Amino acid sequence: MSVKVGVIGGGQLARMMIPPAINLGIDIRVLAEAEGSPAALAATAVGDYHSVDEVLAFAREVDVVTFDHEHVPQEVLKAMVAEGIAVHPGPHALLFAQDKLQMRQRLEQLGLPMPAWAKVTTVADVASFLDAHNGVGVLKTPRGGYDGKGVKIVRAAADAADWLAAGELLIEELVDFSRELAQSVARNPSGDVALWPVVESIQRDSVCAEVTAPAPGVSAELADEAAAIARTIAEGLDVTGVLAVELFETTDGRIVINELAMRPHNTGHWSIDGCQTSQFEQHLRAVLDLPLGATDSREPWSVMVNILGGPVGQELHERIGAATLASPGTKIHDYSKQSRPGRKVGHVTASGSTLDDVRANARAAAAQFD
Repeated sequence: MSVKVGVIGGGQLARMMIPPAINLGIDIRVLAEAEGSPAALAATAVGDYHSVDEVLAFAREVDVVTFDHEHVPQEVLKAMVAEGIAVHPGPHALLFAQDKLQMRQRLEQLGLPMPAWAKVTTVADVASFLDAHNGVGVLKTPRGGYDGKGVKIVRAAADAADWLAAGELLIEELVDFSRELAQSVARNPSGDVALWPVVESIQRDSVCAEVTAPAPGVSAELADEAAAIARTIAEGLDVTGVLAVELFETTDGRIVINELAMRPHNTGHWSIDGCQTSQFEQHLRAVLDLPLGATDSREPWSVMVNILGGPVGQELHERIGAATLASPGTKIHDYSKQSRPGRKVGHVTASGSTLDDVRANARAAAAQFD
C-alpha cells in the first residue's frame, strides 16, 4: 500500500507536487479551499483550513501532512500534532514563517545577518526608529503579507498611525541593495540537508517576475555564506521540508535576510526542469524522511519567467502553441488558473550553456502569454 501525503491548500504549489508524487508512487491528497483549484487533480476534499474539525477529518486519512501555504492557524496545527499526526514542517517551525516579528527575534538569536528592525506599537516608537535610520523605514504587518502586501515605506511617523490601529507591527531599515537573491534548502526529520544553488530574482510590482540560476556573478564566498545561512535556519528552527530564504545583496557586497518561506517557493520553480531533483520532489522526500536527491543543475544556466496575468480574453493553454514555436526548447507550466492582471498563472523555464541565449529563450516564450 502506498504512503499517503496530505497537502493542505490547493494552489499551484500543491499542483506541482503531483507529478513527482506519481513518479515516487506516493498517494497524494489535497485539501483544497474551493472546487476547481489548481491542484484539482489530487483534491480529495474541499474544506476550510481554519477549521480544526475539517482539517482533522482530512488529516486522519493520510500518513503525513504538509502545506501549499503557511496560513494554517497554530491551533489547527497543534490539534493535528496532539492526535499523533505527522506534520511537516511542524507548528513550532511554521510559527517563524507565519509571524515576521517572531522570525526576526529567532534569527537574531541565531546570530544571522538581518536589516535593523524593531517591534513598534505606537507612533512614538515609529518616530524613534525613523530618527535612528535616516528618516525612512519599511513597515510590515507581522502576519499575512506576501508579494508586497502588508508592506509600507514610511518617512513620517504619522504615516504609520492607521496601520498601528490594528496592533503591533514590524519596522525595518530600508536596505540599500543591489539585487535580490534566494537560497533554497531541504531538510528531513533525520537531519539530512540538501541545498540548491543560490539564485537571483527580479521583482515587478513587488511580485517575482524572473529567476536566474545560479545567480550571475556570485562569488564563492557569498554563495557559501548564503548556503550556511539557510542551513543554520533549517537546523535552528527544526524545519522539515523545503525552506526558501529570501536575501538582499547590499551595495557594499553583504547579504542580509529578507523573509522566509517554509515550503516550495517561486524562486525554486526553475528546479523542475533545471535540476536533478526538483524542489517539489525534494519536499516530498523530506517530509517522508526519505533520502534527499541530488540537487546538481542539468545545464550551466536556467532562467524561469513567471507568466503574470496571462493573455487577455484567452486561457493560457490557447497560447502554448505560439510559445513553443517562439522558443521550442522552453518548458511551459500552466497552473490552470483564470487569467487576471498581476496573477501568477504559470511560468516558463529555459536552460542551456549560455546565459544570454537562455534568458532570451525564456523571455521569448513568456512574451507569447502577454
